[in-house]
Amino acid sequence: MDASCPGCLALQRRVTELTRQVEELTRKLDEAHRAGKRQAAPFAKGPPKAEPKRPGRKPGRDYGTKAHRSPPATIDEMLEAPLPNLCPDCGGPVEEVNVASQYQVDIPRRPIHRQFNVHIGRCRQCHRRIQGRHPLQTSDALGAAASQVGPDAQAAIVELNKQGGLSHGKVVHCLESFFGIELSRGGSVHTVLRAGRRCEPIYDKICATVKQSDWVVPDETGWRVGGHAAWLHTLVAPQATAYVIDPTRGGAVAARILGLDYDGTMIHDGWSPYDHFVKARHQQCLRHLLKRCGELLETATRGAVCFPRRVRDLLHYALDLRDRHDGGQVSDHGLYVARGRLQTIFDDLIFPPKTNQANECFAQHLWNHRDDLFTFLAYPGLDASNWRAELAIRFGVILRKTWGGNRTWTGARAQAVLMSVWRSCWQHGLNAMTFLSHFLCGQPTALPLPP
Repeated sequence: MDASCPGCLALQRRVTELTRQVEELTRKLDEAHRAGKRQAAPFAKGPPKAEPKRPGRKPGRDYGTKAHRSPPATIDEMLEAPLPNLCPDCGGPVEEVNVASQYQVDIPRRPIHRQFNVHIGRCRQCHRRIQGRHPLQTSDALGAAASQVGPDAQAAIVELNKQGGLSHGKVVHCLESFFGIELSRGGSVHTVLRAGRRCEPIYDKICATVKQSDWVVPDETGWRVGGHAAWLHTLVAPQATAYVIDPTRGGAVAARILGLDYDGTMIHDGWSPYDHFVKARHQQCLRHLLKRCGELLETATRGAVCFPRRVRDLLHYALDLRDRHDGGQVSDHGLYVARGRLQTIFDDLIFPPKTNQANECFAQHLWNHRDDLFTFLAYPGLDASNWRAELAIRFGVILRKTWGGNRTWTGARAQAVLMSVWRSCWQHGLNAMTFLSHFLCGQPTALPLPP
């Protein structure tokens, strides 16, 4: 190489720069491979910080609500803590000055064993067998199946398994340790499956509610059924959340729940099957787009950084415009004008061909969905990201990390049904255990879903 040749020197600098990029990317790839094999610490975030912040709550205005337990509204048991007759230090007589109150909440360790005297009769006219039923009964079975688990215990089993993520073996251990209730792992499994079958009508109503909603936020993630690959789909609506476990990832699940003629608003991450809902309004998740801009900026060099940086700035401007409108700083007319100008600037930015292949691919995606980027500015109050679906699907991801999925498709169906009931109860501020306990006894459902 000629040291006096400008072209050779430029080529050498380019080779040095590319070598540095290759080394950096190789290091990150090795770290990703090692992280995937690190079973002992799957949530490790790397080495600790050299100067971490002080743990615990921060003093001052950021401290938050003071931590204390309010006195109970009702007292079930009142006990006395009397004074000793003599002072424990000097042995002198003790004089009572005041009586203070202390409160304690505890759990009952003794199970309730109920016996139902079921009255059986026969109709004098049609000779049909008639059997009485108490409101606390969950089944009419008699004979060998007469000894059963109560509604609260059944709801607790579902709560521990589907919300707490405990295996059926650990659920059995908890019931025996806490309350002395003996149950087999098979009994825990059948309790969950039975609860899933009983909640099928509620699940159908949840799906119908999602279909009738003005907006819906869909998302999906990987799942396992019997060791085989499957997918957990979620569709979040204002009043309900529907989960579906399906062997495919395609848009058939969303089409089955919503119908391809759905004409509401869909807020999603830009996955292509959602484009089949041609009658719906779409809002691309800006958080996903900003993440993609960040990934491009990590590897871009020279002039290639201009496009993702400009896209990032425009997306941040759109979010800031929304916040200023919500704060009363921008009028409705001003928001309408600013949105039109923003759309024009964005179209002019993404339309010209890009010399960088990664930027061209990103620009093509933005051009194909250019009408779906700023829908939240045209309909104030609409989310600009699919955070609701991300939050709802995290509910299932935690369970997947705990015990990996389901063993059978029957269990997967119960999983989807019960997760939908639990999440929908959470949306309405209801206790899912209490709801399921009442429902198993045949009491009217309290989940306020539209008819």
